[in-house]
Amino acid sequence: MIRVLIADHQPIVNYGMRMLFDNSNDIKIVSTVNTAKQLINYLKKGSVDLVMLSMDLPDMNGITVLRTVKKNFNNVRVIIFTAQPENIYASSGIRAGASGFLAKTATTSTIKKAILKVYKGGMYVTSAMAQKLTFDKNQNDTDLYHKLSMREIEVLKLICNGKKNREIADELDINPKTVSTYKSRLMTKLNVTNLISLIDLGRQKN
Repeated sequence: MIRVLIADHQPIVNYGMRMLFDNSNDIKIVSTVNTAKQLINYLKKGSVDLVMLSMDLPDMNGITVLRTVKKNFNNVRVIIFTAQPENIYASSGIRAGASGFLAKTATTSTIKKAILKVYKGGMYVTSAMAQKLTFDKNQNDTDLYHKLSMREIEVLKLICNGKKNREIADELDINPKTVSTYKSRLMTKLNVTNLISLIDLGRQKN
């Protein structure tokens, strides 16, 4: 039996996932959590094989949560399960340790297929993303986001969410001066000259 933990702040998602696998013979939803803190506390019990992780938990950036899970519970596999754009978060999430990426619009059969594949040691992304990931290894991608590091994407997302330098620094456990450095890098890489333009561009991509 594959023990799955759902980490999502939306009650309807948690309820739906429980109902989906309520009578399953090979997949069991052991629990649902709403925050990163609850997720980490539950994983300390050591009774989870796979986490379905939202990128939008209220208390911590999704990539940061993923890194924390993989650092402290490396045997636990993680599938990103989100409404966020695949072209932005799939590649950065996989680089951070995720074993799969699923949109919340995925069919029930696709969700089951992804869980089974990842549990067996495979990786699950859409065929289009798989081709893109392969292509990106050998070609320079013109998409602006592929110029950014995972940390820069994290900082940009938090900026777009209205976080101040100190709040970003606290969430990512870095120095506020480092946040300013990341902002400068983002403006240079994304070819904008001020914070308002940076936020506008970031929100267009999101």
